[in-house]
Amino acid sequence: MRLPLVVQDTSEILERILEDVRSVDPVNARTWFDELRVVSFDGGLLQVGCSDPSWAQYLHDRCLAAFTQAAQRITGHLVGVQFVVTGRQDGAAESDVMQRQVRLHPDYTFESFVVGPCNRLAHASCIAVSQNPGVIYNPLFLYGDVGLGKTHLLHAVCHETQKRAPHLRTEFHSCEQFVNGFISAIEQGNLPEFQNQYRNVDILIIDDVQFLREREQSQEEFFHTFNVLYNNRKQIILTADSPPQELAALEDRLISRFKWGLVARLDPPSYETRIAIVKKKAHLRGLVLPDTVAELIAEHFKSNIRELEGALTVIYATARASGQPITLELAKQALGVQELTCRSVSMSDIVRAVSEHFDVRITDLQSKKRSQSIALPRQVCMYLARNLTRHSLEEIGGHLGGRDHSTVVHACSKIEQLYKSDASFRERIDKLTGWIMKNNG
Repeated sequence: MRLPLVVQDTSEILERILEDVRSVDPVNARTWFDELRVVSFDGGLLQVGCSDPSWAQYLHDRCLAAFTQAAQRITGHLVGVQFVVTGRQDGAAESDVMQRQVRLHPDYTFESFVVGPCNRLAHASCIAVSQNPGVIYNPLFLYGDVGLGKTHLLHAVCHETQKRAPHLRTEFHSCEQFVNGFISAIEQGNLPEFQNQYRNVDILIIDDVQFLREREQSQEEFFHTFNVLYNNRKQIILTADSPPQELAALEDRLISRFKWGLVARLDPPSYETRIAIVKKKAHLRGLVLPDTVAELIAEHFKSNIRELEGALTVIYATARASGQPITLELAKQALGVQELTCRSVSMSDIVRAVSEHFDVRITDLQSKKRSQSIALPRQVCMYLARNLTRHSLEEIGGHLGGRDHSTVVHACSKIEQLYKSDASFRERIDKLTGWIMKNNG
């Protein structure tokens, strides 16, 4: 017969649980796990204290099973685990806190956001808004492709405002949630309650506002909600995949309002920024990552941050499964890639090759000329430079007539689309790339 559970050193039990969780579930492990404390261990229930509500939310959503299983393995009893936010006067547990606060990801803070030329304006504007909501940059409109950090910045604004002014009421929803909530309110006949939820707030954040397209009634409702908040000097923050003027099927009156404040774009990160992002993601998980592995990931995953994080997860999962340390060779095997052999390729090599291939002068490629006969080869130079060198977007643009990083991003996007849609163009670029690599690799 199993003896009753007798707990003598709860801190030691928690330490062993954390060690077990980090071993079994390294992907979700975080460095702040070391700050967790046992609040109580009574009646087969282990209460683990967190100083941040977003930590409790994260642990409940992603780690509850791992903690519960670890606690049962270590104690040998059927133990339950509950995460409690400490420092609260009412002693409320995480389940109570989650009902009253915006659900935030603990990783998505300003401190963990890697700033580069691709996102500097968006980052600075979000900091300014979090410090003075409703005063400047209202509305704040962020746009960019998937996985470039828009949602991260939205969470960071919420984290910061909760620290600075916890009394402020914030509503943070996806556009889909707004639309579904509006439809449900009409069906159930409680539209005033819905309007009260969104119009009596200090900060309204709507992610992916492009989903208002072709929803006339939802656009009408959002238009009036926007006006009420704006006239009351309440902060509005919106994100989309395109700038306001390119949001097709949206009413002109909405588009014009989206442009009243500040519109900031997020571009794909440069090579150096990607390395910094990989290192930051590894640090948040408490993982030791060799510089060569961070460089390998940054070289092969360029389009968005989620790809970088996914590659990092694959590498650590492979290392755990094989019981081997993280090395460059293991990372290559895990990702199924080979390290790029283009480090000796220079901007001059690329410009010279493109000049010969397209029969244009090097001086024209590096000039301010914008004729189509020059623009396309110049864009090919930018595309190849981004893929075959480690130069930053600014360096590439500077070498080709002093263009800024946004021009380089646009050029790479255009050539990428042509590469995917035009077989003859794709063959041409592949041959040019092969020639550059053969002669300069």
